[in-house]
Amino acid sequence: MTLRARGRNISAAEVSHINGRGLWVCVQDKEYFLPYDEYPWFREAKVRDILDVTVAHGGHLHWPSLDVDLEIDSLEHSENYPLVYE
Repeated sequence: MTLRARGRNISAAEVSHINGRGLWVCVQDKEYFLPYDEYPWFREAKVRDILDVTVAHGGHLHWPSLDVDLEIDSLEHSENYPLVYE
């Protein structure tokens, strides 16, 4: 059996770590921490749904199974996005 080389990551986003406080998302060589206190819809989500993330339209992250969209700019400049989900 021969192994093929791994394919390239076409989504340009991946969840690199999940723990009891939140998750880390890598997007185009940058890593962002999303704490459950600020992003509560991930707290009770299934791991497979959290891992299913893509970059949509180049400007936001999309979790199709969770129906969650986050602007990448809001992760980099949270001070410009004062609204908090409750």
